[in-house]
Amino acid sequence: MSLQFALIIVIITYLRRALQTKTAIPEWHKRLSTIMFAAIGCMALQLAAGSFSTTLNILFAIFEDVLVGLLLYIIYKQEEFKSVKFLLVALLPYAVVSVLDDMLHLPGKTFYSKIDDIADTISIFTVIWGFGVWMVSRRQQKELTKARQKALEEQENNKIITAMKAELEVQVAERTAELTRQKEELENTLSELKSTQAQLIQSEKMASLGELTAGIAHEIQNPLNFINNFSEVNNELIDELKQEWLKADEQRDKTLENELLADIIANNEKIAFHGRRADGIVKGMLQHSRKSSGVKEPTDINVLCDEYLRLSYHGLRAKDKSFNAEFKTDLDESIGKINLVPQDIGRVLLNLFNNAFYAVSKPPSPKGGQYKPLVTVTTKKIKPTNNNVAENTPSGDGCIEIKVIDNGKGIPQNVINKIFQPFFTTKPTGEGTGLGLSLTYDIITKQHNGKINVESKEGEGTTFIINLPIA
Repeated sequence: MSLQFALIIVIITYLRRALQTKTAIPEWHKRLSTIMFAAIGCMALQLAAGSFSTTLNILFAIFEDVLVGLLLYIIYKQEEFKSVKFLLVALLPYAVVSVLDDMLHLPGKTFYSKIDDIADTISIFTVIWGFGVWMVSRRQQKELTKARQKALEEQENNKIITAMKAELEVQVAERTAELTRQKEELENTLSELKSTQAQLIQSEKMASLGELTAGIAHEIQNPLNFINNFSEVNNELIDELKQEWLKADEQRDKTLENELLADIIANNEKIAFHGRRADGIVKGMLQHSRKSSGVKEPTDINVLCDEYLRLSYHGLRAKDKSFNAEFKTDLDESIGKINLVPQDIGRVLLNLFNNAFYAVSKPPSPKGGQYKPLVTVTTKKIKPTNNNVAENTPSGDGCIEIKVIDNGKGIPQNVINKIFQPFFTTKPTGEGTGLGLSLTYDIITKQHNGKINVESKEGEGTTFIINLPIA
């Protein structure tokens, strides 16, 4: 019995399974099934006929060749079988040898017996060739399937990545728009805060100007009283001098005239002195109220300390008639004039003096005896050290130390590091903006390259220490 029918059945079974013909190409599934049933039928008839009929065996062999050729033609011709075209390479040698073998049977068994061994050997080689090609092709097919699957997975991943990228771009665009909006809101808020800060700073300046004005009103009254009094005395002396001049020459007292003239001149000098004092007080007030020019000029720091200490005290007295405190000065006369911005340093001193008088107006519980409020200001010229002068200050010139000392209740240690922060205040609501010490810190450290420190003990008092470079 020939094995070609069995080979046809195996090939058709492989084709239907590999190509999924039942679902993918149902029309070819039916056709392949027809060919397979024909092969099964012929194989059954061949088994039944046996070897009794040589002619019948030749017909079966020819039919086998026709079926194999038909399968190879279908695989070669149809596009649906493109993926299994390797079967052409695998089966074609066997099909050709099989056809030749059948043709050699026709002349007679005597001729065929001469080349029977050669034909069998060639048939074996074609079978081995077909099996080898099938194995290699199957392996390649698996690799192609894996590569195709990998490509499909990569394509799917690329689709997912593209979708995620598009989604991320949308999210980034939304986030960018949100950040832009927040940035604009923050810029608007910052602009509003700067405007509010400028208004608060101006309010702080105007508040200090109000306190300064109250002190000036008291301070300026003294020189004005002197001017008025000496002016009245001069008027009386001038009247006496006129009366003396109206007398006859022999009755005039030259000594008295000279004394009257000397008194008038002395009084005029006192009037001029107190006028200059009043003028200086007014100029100080105007300097304090004006916007700082930022230009440093030679200034007597002792005069500033003395004037602003008195103005601060009298300003507080003008607001609270019941307030009373002692103040003292210990000023180093060897300092002379130093370069600074008088308006700004005046604001610093006025703020520190106001804080000191405010502190002693809220006295601590006395440890013994009666509490006596005291504010002291000292100035001293000291040698330069790394602790009292800023790094960018020229060395070798020394610095001026100003101390503002009060014996109030002191600053709590848990807040002493915050007092130079903007808007921080230990005063009750409505009594302070929290900008005074912040402005003081900026003026001393940034505008004058100096330093400001604070030392305080609760229940004993507070000392503010300012160091200003001389150069």
